[in-house]
Amino acid sequence: MGLTLAVDLGRRGVRCTLIERKPEPQFLPKMERCNARTMEIFRRMGLAAKVRAAGLDADAPMDVYIVRALNLPPLMHSPYPSVNEARRAIDACNDGTMPLEPYQLISQYTLEPLLKSVAETFPSVTLRFGCAFESLQQDAAGVTAHTSTGVINAKYLVGCDGGASMVRRQLGIELKGEADILRLRQALYRCDELFEKLPIGPGPGKGRHYHVADERSTFLIMQDSTRHWTLHATVAEDRDMAPQFEKTVGVPVKYEMLYVGEWKQNLLLADRYQDGRVFLAGDAVHLMIPTGGLGMNSGVGDAIDLAWKLEGTLRGWGGRHLLASYEIERRQIGERNVAASRYASQGRRKWRSLWRNLDELVEAAKVEQPKSNEMIGAELGYRYQDSPLIANEPGGPEDPLRKYEPTTWPGARLPHVWLEGHAAIQDRIGRGYTLLRLGGSKEEILPLKKAMKAPFEVLDVPDAVARDLYGYDLILLRPDLHIAWRDNHMHPDPRHLAALVTGN
Repeated sequence: MGLTLAVDLGRRGVRCTLIERKPEPQFLPKMERCNARTMEIFRRMGLAAKVRAAGLDADAPMDVYIVRALNLPPLMHSPYPSVNEARRAIDACNDGTMPLEPYQLISQYTLEPLLKSVAETFPSVTLRFGCAFESLQQDAAGVTAHTSTGVINAKYLVGCDGGASMVRRQLGIELKGEADILRLRQALYRCDELFEKLPIGPGPGKGRHYHVADERSTFLIMQDSTRHWTLHATVAEDRDMAPQFEKTVGVPVKYEMLYVGEWKQNLLLADRYQDGRVFLAGDAVHLMIPTGGLGMNSGVGDAIDLAWKLEGTLRGWGGRHLLASYEIERRQIGERNVAASRYASQGRRKWRSLWRNLDELVEAAKVEQPKSNEMIGAELGYRYQDSPLIANEPGGPEDPLRKYEPTTWPGARLPHVWLEGHAAIQDRIGRGYTLLRLGGSKEEILPLKKAMKAPFEVLDVPDAVARDLYGYDLILLRPDLHIAWRDNHMHPDPRHLAALVTGN
């Protein structure tokens, strides 16, 4: 999350220093998929094409299987579109129900060096790898960070230092919830021939996830190169992961085991996301089971929310509520996504518990396993409620986890729509606040323009499809494309509206 935050601050011209204990990004298996919302965010940052070029080939299948072993017929096959297939579906859809960008399979050990290379291009960003955080002090003027290579003084500090966050511990902030639910070993393998050997005989076809129906929670994941694979299983010792891989594959293949480590499944959320001038983001404040794929993606949302609010505060147009809104907005999403991860993981544990009876397992998996792979509502449908930056309306639609229902309710993400010429409305919206004037409205907006001290522009969108989908003539967007206010007529007190949405 630190690199994502550094890149977004860099593109905003905000001076920042990133410190990282490791001397360089490591070749270790962690996350392996950027979801649709993260890819929309990367598109706004100018990174989507680079991420896709570095990740899994756009024509590679994303199917999920439940198997006994890869050389046996699959027990269950769940097809999911490749990136190119998903793009074609998005291109053909204009009812707001689909994202602008499909997901992208990219391993963390590929994404981190990419983000580092981008961050290094910004003159306002300083990267200090091989620099360990040791302690901090803060006062009304700023934060002092003591590191293994010296002292850094800053206006603000953001701890993106993972589940064992030293920053969080120094602040006395606790993680609460369900800890150490299950312990598994994870191993990373290089096996150049495995992807091309699928399907093996009558076995499963090519895909990205292979769940093994056994008592060890065995789970094989294809990484972005298709030459590297990770295996998770509850085995006694590290050395047991080699025979477990061979048993899962089911036929002789040449491979090298590159890494083995133990990890714990946790469902935890921090009490607070902020202490004075210090903020926390990513795994430092929320730990999720990978089911649903929300962990790293939630962290990207944290980083992006913080970036524009830090910019506004440092530039002087953001009021006292701007940074204070970070915890209000993002902690509720962290809580929602931890619950979504719990929902998906309980479903997986349910069908896995039936491994002695494969017929019952398959029937249960048909219902339960899709919960882990179909979270589009959680990805796109989250809405900031009771935020001091949102002109809240009473009530509000439900936001289901597995289905996305487009809405312009204040606090929600602006639904994607294609404009005339097959142009995405997201690509027409600038970096600051934007007032959409829809359907040929001639409503006078000059009073709001004069009242806004933050970067602000008006975008006239005459397209009928956008007006029909959004349902209002005027929609005020924040820099993160979340809706701050909507109406058919200009706000009766534009100065109040401008102050509200900028945290003043």
